[in-house]
Amino acid sequence: MRAVVLREFDAPLSVEEIDQPTPGAGQVLVRVIASGVNPLDTKIQAGKAPHARVQPPAVLGLDLAGVVVSVGPEVTTFEPGDEVYGLCGGVGDLQGSLAEYAAVDARLLARKPRTLSMREAAALPLAAITSWEGLVDRAGVRAGQKVLVHGGSGGVGYVGVQLAQARGAEAYATGGPASMRVIESLGAVPIDYTSTSVEEYVQRYTGGEGFDIIADNVGGPTLDASFAAVRTYHGHVVSALGWGSHSLAPLSFRGATYSGVFTLLPMLTGRGREHQGDILREIAALAEAGALRPRLDPRPFTLDTIMDAHRLVAGGATGGKVIVDVAG
Repeated sequence: MRAVVLREFDAPLSVEEIDQPTPGAGQVLVRVIASGVNPLDTKIQAGKAPHARVQPPAVLGLDLAGVVVSVGPEVTTFEPGDEVYGLCGGVGDLQGSLAEYAAVDARLLARKPRTLSMREAAALPLAAITSWEGLVDRAGVRAGQKVLVHGGSGGVGYVGVQLAQARGAEAYATGGPASMRVIESLGAVPIDYTSTSVEEYVQRYTGGEGFDIIADNVGGPTLDASFAAVRTYHGHVVSALGWGSHSLAPLSFRGATYSGVFTLLPMLTGRGREHQGDILREIAALAEAGALRPRLDPRPFTLDTIMDAHRLVAGGATGGKVIVDVAG
């Protein structure tokens, strides 16, 4: 089969012919139709993501959507012909989705939302699972809460805003001037962080009390701002990028709490994989109900133009999730 192979870090990826995998116990063989490109993929390729535990040679690609070709022993949840999507690999020793076929742990997959195309489905897994683990699993988002999503026009933030709204919360989202229209299109309250201070938007939208939940998808100073903007006593901050050194004083002085999210953990350790499949089934139900939809960059990419896709994502100038069409 054809696959995109990382031979060494910080060097161009190559398209090669490699052996097609055979599904083992608990795995299904998926013919990959589309693969989503995430900023993490570009960081892995550049050798700047040691937490992903990738050692060359490796096939990259985290998100996939495709069709089950065959099932291995002990698999009862899928059968050939099923359309599926999931966060399947591209980290640790798991083959990624930038290949014509992938042998995937069935626990990591769910049936593709019927209302979404393969390209749209491939845009969701990493973003949706990250948002769900933060907003639902850690923070318990519910109706009546005010939720602030940092980076609301980005891949994770765009899904997070819709997820918060689907569970009855009132959504606010930060972004730069170019992001305001995208955030408004979701029905969320846009906050231009370049022209509005933390103190100003906390006072304007919460009367100085702070937001019930803050989802940080940016990290660094934005996480520090989150600690200062969360609600007194009952507020909760969640972050998928809490890797730096931060003072907990602003959070502690507000009597609030914090949780970290590490979406790759089930793939790297084998623990909790069933839950990621469960999340994707919940996300599929929301998509089919019209409550959640991804935003795609319209530009086409294939395995042969993967480096163009990586450069676009690494540069940050996308109009939505970048998708690679794997199947011809």
